[in-house]
Amino acid sequence: MTTRPLIFTDIDGTLLDHFDYSFSDAIEVIEALNERHIPIIANTSKTFAEMEKLQQTIGFNSPFISENGAVVYIPIGYFDQQPEGTFTEGYYWVKEFCQPRQYWLELLNQHAQAFNDDFIGFSSLSVEALCELTDLSPDNAKLALIRHYAEPVLWQGNEANKQAFIELMTRVGANTLQGGRFLHVGGDSDKGKAMNWLADVYSKQYIAPVTTIALGDSGNDNAMLEAADLAIQIKSPVHPFPILTPQKQSIKSNECGPKGWAECIKKTLLSSSAESQLNQLPFGGA
Repeated sequence: MTTRPLIFTDIDGTLLDHFDYSFSDAIEVIEALNERHIPIIANTSKTFAEMEKLQQTIGFNSPFISENGAVVYIPIGYFDQQPEGTFTEGYYWVKEFCQPRQYWLELLNQHAQAFNDDFIGFSSLSVEALCELTDLSPDNAKLALIRHYAEPVLWQGNEANKQAFIELMTRVGANTLQGGRFLHVGGDSDKGKAMNWLADVYSKQYIAPVTTIALGDSGNDNAMLEAADLAIQIKSPVHPFPILTPQKQSIKSNECGPKGWAECIKKTLLSSSAESQLNQLPFGGA
């Protein structure tokens, strides 16, 4: 049976340029995918507030996964029926995968005081400070600070203390995930689990199997890339490709960021041989 492709994409450094946050090099390919009704689903560390604005900017009307797999937002009516296990909030059906941010803030306050000089928590950053750290505009920095499910920390201590901190957080029940700039402290959720759940919802909607194609550029994309039927590693100008298990079927872009994103999507989905290549994949998802 022919499968239906789903694109799950990281945002920062993958669909958006690492330095100027532009997606202009991917616009032509995004439009081609829209014409073919192939969903593009953001799977990102970004917040709901950031993603709602970005969805409007790029022109996406698909579901999106926020805060490193902590939550899925589905526009109400996107599927024929509200997916099981979701609740309604505003204009979205929402699926949560971990405890709220306040839980992790309290955990850090109770257990991580010995490391207070080693990191700066997101909750203590001002808009101006975040702008200096990330080159975000003030408006976008305000949106980035509105987090609901995890607490990113900027590590400033040495590597030995960082490993000790990670081990401590693991012992007290938190997961840690290194993003492009921040170490995220949160629950037992990840981009791969959220992707698989949403892919299953799509498969039930289509009444057909789906093929998950995941694109990412850094370590916090590993769970998504490993869980996908096809992993696409996007070249970064600031760090190496994500390290995947040897048996994982993957391709690597030659270009960085949105140029690499467009390059690989053209090769995978928009070339004359793309359909036959997809149907030969050893599917592992829904």
